[in-house]
Amino acid sequence: MEKLIGYIRLMRPANVVTAVADVLAGIAISGYLLTIGWDDPLPIILLCISTIGLYSGGIIFNDVFDANLDRVERPERPIPSGLISERGATIFGAIFFLIGVGTATFIGATTTVLAISIMVACLLYNKWAKHHAILGPLNMGLCRGLNLLLGVSIISSEVSQWWFLAIVPIIYIASITMISRDEVHGGSKRMLYFAALLYAFVIACILFFAVFKGDITVTLLFLAPFAWMIFKPLIKAINNPIGPNIGKAVKAGVIALILMNAAWASVFADWKIALTIIFLLPLSILLSKAFAVT
Repeated sequence: MEKLIGYIRLMRPANVVTAVADVLAGIAISGYLLTIGWDDPLPIILLCISTIGLYSGGIIFNDVFDANLDRVERPERPIPSGLISERGATIFGAIFFLIGVGTATFIGATTTVLAISIMVACLLYNKWAKHHAILGPLNMGLCRGLNLLLGVSIISSEVSQWWFLAIVPIIYIASITMISRDEVHGGSKRMLYFAALLYAFVIACILFFAVFKGDITVTLLFLAPFAWMIFKPLIKAINNPIGPNIGKAVKAGVIALILMNAAWASVFADWKIALTIIFLLPLSILLSKAFAVT
């Protein structure tokens, strides 16, 4: 049982829930839920399984590549503690990648290409890009941006129309990744202020599309708690940029992705679909109390 829990810890289950929210937001953007709806739920289920596999594989390999560093900074993690071997974790991660890409093939060629791209982007980040000050955050953001498009690809033709929306999660996750580097030893206020600026830009982008596409009042119902959830711990970290405060800001930023995805759904679909995504929030918060997010 202890080893089983160790494998689950490698997956970061609270984070996996946010990846499902990415895909659901992408599906909402595609228009699938307004045209076909839940009459044909199989593609939706397959995409959710795909993103679970891809995200889990990426986060597992993150711990595999970080094993030596974690023996110093996070010795309590499954691999450095000796609970899970590096070989076992590698096989575990490879299985999830296989599930992620394999499931995507049932949707179509565009979805398959996106799934493979996510897998490659994850491995590039884990092995190389994470050590680069600029490319690392952008690479991590790219994984999330592609994940949003994975959902959009449920209607393949919509990817070419809405591909640029991936820029928003790229910027958002890049900002979180930048500040996460200081969650162990603490950091500078300058980076935290920059993250706050990027957060504001992300909110402004969603508001722009809300004005352009639909009812901004409805979108504000989801953006307001999103802003509160990300800025409250970030402001605390700015006032006192020690490791634990930055860690809480990072954790809140990751989980708040569910609220951001609900806001996207409210723009491109309707409030009922956005509310469906919101239901993932308590699940993610509950899992975050039992398993580490960062």
